[in-house]
Amino acid sequence: MGYEGDDASEGDSPTGVDDPVEGGASSEGRASLVEYGIEDRPPMGTSVVLGVQHYLTMVGANIAVPLILAGLMGMPEDVTAKFVGTFFVVSGVATLAQTTFGNRYPIVQGAPFSMLAPGIAIVAAAPAVAGLPDWQSKLLYLQGAIVVAALAEVAIGYLGVVGRLRSYISPVVVAPVVALIGLSLFSAPQIVDVNPGVAGAQQNWWLVGLTLGLIVLFSQYLGDRSRAFGLFPVILGIAGAWTVAAVLSVAGVYAPGSIGYVDLRSVASAEPVYAVYPFMWGMPRVQASFVVGMFAGVLASIIESFADYHAVARLSGVGAPSERRINHGIGMEGLMNVFAGMMGTGGSTSYSENIGAIGLTGVASRYVVQIGATVMLVVGFVGYFGTLIATIPDPIVGGLYIAMFGQIVAVGLSNLKYVDLDSSRNLFTIGLAVFAGMAVPSYMSAVGDATAFQQGLATVPVVGSVLATNAVGGTLYILGTTNMAVGGIVALFLDNTIEGTPEERGLADWARIAEGDEDFQSAYDRFLRGEGTSAESAD
Repeated sequence: MGYEGDDASEGDSPTGVDDPVEGGASSEGRASLVEYGIEDRPPMGTSVVLGVQHYLTMVGANIAVPLILAGLMGMPEDVTAKFVGTFFVVSGVATLAQTTFGNRYPIVQGAPFSMLAPGIAIVAAAPAVAGLPDWQSKLLYLQGAIVVAALAEVAIGYLGVVGRLRSYISPVVVAPVVALIGLSLFSAPQIVDVNPGVAGAQQNWWLVGLTLGLIVLFSQYLGDRSRAFGLFPVILGIAGAWTVAAVLSVAGVYAPGSIGYVDLRSVASAEPVYAVYPFMWGMPRVQASFVVGMFAGVLASIIESFADYHAVARLSGVGAPSERRINHGIGMEGLMNVFAGMMGTGGSTSYSENIGAIGLTGVASRYVVQIGATVMLVVGFVGYFGTLIATIPDPIVGGLYIAMFGQIVAVGLSNLKYVDLDSSRNLFTIGLAVFAGMAVPSYMSAVGDATAFQQGLATVPVVGSVLATNAVGGTLYILGTTNMAVGGIVALFLDNTIEGTPEERGLADWARIAEGDEDFQSAYDRFLRGEGTSAESAD
């Protein structure tokens, strides 16, 4: 339901009437869990807090990626802090671009894990550049690979390659792929082992449980008693658990370096302002083998984003995305990956964490996400912010992940409401896709890195020399380590080769609620041709 009452700001489209909502659903038709729909605009103060909450859900990943890369590159501590801040600047710009000019879904953009594996391989193999520190040489080669691979993503998006596949993708395919987004992160180090390099799993389960318990308490048990609890369960849960951890750290219960310790002194000693700008580390370097490896990561990112678009549409109470919306979303992600490479980060893609937050809070407002992106863009230049965010202990992030990724799994499975679950072909396809999506990446992890995988492929008779190349073996490794890619490929193949009727596959029901291409208005339509509605133009 759209929210009605005093919180509607001046100029808002009133909810609960017959105003159109972009995406093919009216306010009356929204899912009951939606508190603020895509076109709704809460008051500014509320929007700022809600926007920051959206970003807090992805802070763990958006910090983890730069910290992993910085550690592998041997980046100095002062440079690392600026490196982390740059990721937030890129995230803010990319989110504003996607929500304004791209697919216009309320979805946060941030550092992708799908591009992290090729990034690690590039950092490990990058040659030295004369006159530059080793870490800077590695970063320049990483930048070059991202920029060139992203140009291919731009072409894939705006030429409509992904959108054309939409007619072959039914709920039987989308359900396991979206579910695998959540399932793939059940073993994230923030959940199971915050010190994976140390023998024996190590975790502060008390702090994990406290964070999860607070989020569940606010969102499920107290949400109907107070709008504050219903709207801000994530930020209240994180703040409550962080406060407890900080008090215990000051009291000496948590010693420096222990799991759960909050280093408040690091915030005081942080650099006040960072100068962040394109090519600040130097001109990117391009090596063909690195580009091929990064393109595999880009393909995995595209598959994940395709599933994300369906998940966010489902949670926002609107129809499944049209071909045009998908194309514009992927194209914009490519452009923002080019920008990310120019800025010297690890790329940009849609964030599943933000989608989980929509499920927990019912806040699907594009305006809220744009306000949050603006805040992150500004504070990304502030050293104190990045350092403060970095003090959130991993167990707190782990508790947050458990709540959100479980929600994403449920959203994926909810697509099965359109599918005939008495059909053996559907059950076989869904079950095999989910199992393969979990098993193949687990096998790849046991194999080791891309080099070890390619060495194994080299032993295959006749075609071994071809399979062992970076172009083939490297791409297969990256796709094979991505749960959504494996599950999606298996489901897509089976669903389109095993005989089944449109009603059986859920395509008939899905077609009735999906938006048409005419329902999506691109930036060109709205700004240059002036075809947008007044509500849309206000964005």
